[in-house]
Amino acid sequence: MRTRRAHGRALRPLFAAPAGAVVLAALLAPPPTPASGPSSLDRAVLSTDRAVPRPCHSAVLGPGAPGVSVREVTSPADGVLRARLTPRGDATGDWDLAVFDKAGGTLVDASSGPHSRELAEGTVTRGQRLVVQGCRYSGRARTVSLDVEVVPGQGQPAPARPAATPPTPPSALPSGRTTYRQLYDYQYELKELARTHPSLVTSITLPYLTAEGREVSGVEVATDPARTEDGKPVMLTLGLHHASEWPSGEIAMEWAYELTSGYRTDPRIRALVRRTRSVIVPVVDPDGFAVSRTASPKGDFSRFDYEDKRKNCEAGDSPPEYRTGPCSANPAGRMRGVDLNRNYAGFWGGAGASPLWDDDHYRGSAPFSEPETRNVRSLVSTRQVTDLVTLHTYGDLVVRPPGSNDTQPPLDEPAYRALSDRLASHNGYRSIPARELYEATGMTEDWSYWATGGFGLTLEIGPRTAHPPYAEGVVAEYNGTAPAAGAGKGGNRAALLEMLADTADPATHATVTGTAPRGYRLRLHKSFRTPTSPVRRPDGSQGPPLEVADTLDSRLLAPGGRFTWSVNPSTRPYVAGRYGREPQAPVQPALPLAHPSALPPVNTDYPTNPAADRVPFTVEGPPRADNGRMTVSVNWRSRQTEWDLYVLDPAGKTVGESVVGDTDSQQVVMFDPPPGRYTAVVVDFQQADPATPDAWTGRVDFRSPLPTVHGPTEAYTLTCADRAGHRVGSTEVTVGRGQRVDVGQVCGSGGRRADRQGAGSGPYRR
Repeated sequence: MRTRRAHGRALRPLFAAPAGAVVLAALLAPPPTPASGPSSLDRAVLSTDRAVPRPCHSAVLGPGAPGVSVREVTSPADGVLRARLTPRGDATGDWDLAVFDKAGGTLVDASSGPHSRELAEGTVTRGQRLVVQGCRYSGRARTVSLDVEVVPGQGQPAPARPAATPPTPPSALPSGRTTYRQLYDYQYELKELARTHPSLVTSITLPYLTAEGREVSGVEVATDPARTEDGKPVMLTLGLHHASEWPSGEIAMEWAYELTSGYRTDPRIRALVRRTRSVIVPVVDPDGFAVSRTASPKGDFSRFDYEDKRKNCEAGDSPPEYRTGPCSANPAGRMRGVDLNRNYAGFWGGAGASPLWDDDHYRGSAPFSEPETRNVRSLVSTRQVTDLVTLHTYGDLVVRPPGSNDTQPPLDEPAYRALSDRLASHNGYRSIPARELYEATGMTEDWSYWATGGFGLTLEIGPRTAHPPYAEGVVAEYNGTAPAAGAGKGGNRAALLEMLADTADPATHATVTGTAPRGYRLRLHKSFRTPTSPVRRPDGSQGPPLEVADTLDSRLLAPGGRFTWSVNPSTRPYVAGRYGREPQAPVQPALPLAHPSALPPVNTDYPTNPAADRVPFTVEGPPRADNGRMTVSVNWRSRQTEWDLYVLDPAGKTVGESVVGDTDSQQVVMFDPPPGRYTAVVVDFQQADPATPDAWTGRVDFRSPLPTVHGPTEAYTLTCADRAGHRVGSTEVTVGRGQRVDVGQVCGSGGRRADRQGAGSGPYRR
């Protein structure tokens, strides 16, 4: 979730600095252009009569090996080689692809997607001889189309990767893994899990191809996994929304192994798997991850520090001169693309997301403009995803909605907080609303929760960097061993099991029961429109909110006789109401913050270097004051200056921070701040002109608590279709969290209303 610019700060835009700004000339140098256009090396049809399920990327298998078809090419220039496979004809099949250096046998790149749409991309040199290897993994397709080209003269050299590495002792992870995976590792292992555990795992491919034409794949883990319309509650686990956050994909992948292996050996896991369905997508952003994972390390977060790429590979939003070249070697460098975790419809367009294409937090041209977020939207909208975990790095946090400072907590806040706290008890993280980290809009769980009612949490894995050493950032964090915060508490393994237990618990979602003939299809449907935030424009002005249309459309295949369907509440939290409390005293008047007469020294290493302005202030409590919201803000003149703001509680613990760049203000918001003596810590991170100090001014503002409010109640439309697809029944269903509604013989003639609420209580009122 976080971006790194010296201890977690967001990088300033490189190409959209305000008029008059002084920016390093190296960053604004004219974009490089290739010496010539892409050179086509080979177009061919690969063919083999036999399918062999094995890793194509492990070694050069040779033209005589069964299930393999090989071509040899020579690169005409220094540049980026791009080899693609595409299906031919109607036969279904799965081909994989690998490119090797012929002389040394080292792997240039590989692709092991779920079908036969493969892209292998890597740096090559003029005259280099290459072996392009197609491997038929499964299916009836005996042939596949190959296209190989070289884009000359661009980018940074990527490190060579050996075809095989020396064996090392396995780690304590479920897979035994000891190093970060490449994209082709994820692709291959996902389909191998499905092939080797067919009674427990099935492969899925999401509907939208990425900008570079890759498929996004995952697995479902359940008993009878191919029967996706079984009515079980669903837990969705997502990794690598952000390309450089490598542990997020690793934790998701290990979770798939955990459920698969644990089903045989762990009674608790076996019981949970039988009651739930787990959908796992370790790599939401395969384009961006492929760039980050294969880049040469630089560590300076500059334009061409591809290893620190955060976004996807969308090029259309950038100026025309920056749209050329492959994502791994282009004139915009790592700044090309959209921050996928700002592209969802939840409060899209507001604070904490940028309208500037070259900002790390660029939100995209519209809500769900990106294929990767539309893939997740498709999953959530067509399944009853009652629990969602999206994995990120870093910060040692369990984060829940809302991300917007202008959004009152949902009616579910007490239960939501309790769930977040339970996960945090295992991984040792801090449990907070997202806005306490920093304000952000367009995030995954802010859309999924407010639109569906399914609980969604972000796990910010690890304390201090996007991808630390594997043993620290993955093995320790997953298993709960030192130096992870969850050492001795179970780690993220136990946290994910806690979330799966919540998924299985009928008290945390809703349940619809009834009677239907075997093979009849039941459908729960609801369409609605939700406004975004008022949309911030690139010039700093603000436009009206957009209206986003959403459809929730899930299905159940009736087993015959009685059915039980675990669903989300019919009333989505966006309209259900807001959690609050009645004021117990007047609100506290605003307080000025006065900075000392002399500026502190520039400090880019806080808190290791403690140099800063420190201004104490007092928050009153009842009976003198009752503060529902506290806003600590500092402002200055130039956007090229940066002051960073931290707020410490009476015990000296940091309870809020704002450290974004390219701004003339910082703001920390706290809700229901406990009374006591606080401290505003203001750090001089950067001065636009050291000869003319740009001092800050600040204040603390308070707002009264907001009372609880209740909104309207919504119903699902439940329909029944017979085996021929004819509708034979219809009813409306209103059901709240923890409630159970019996719709009776919903497939009977004429249908009837079933909008009564079942047993249980909750905020969903008629």
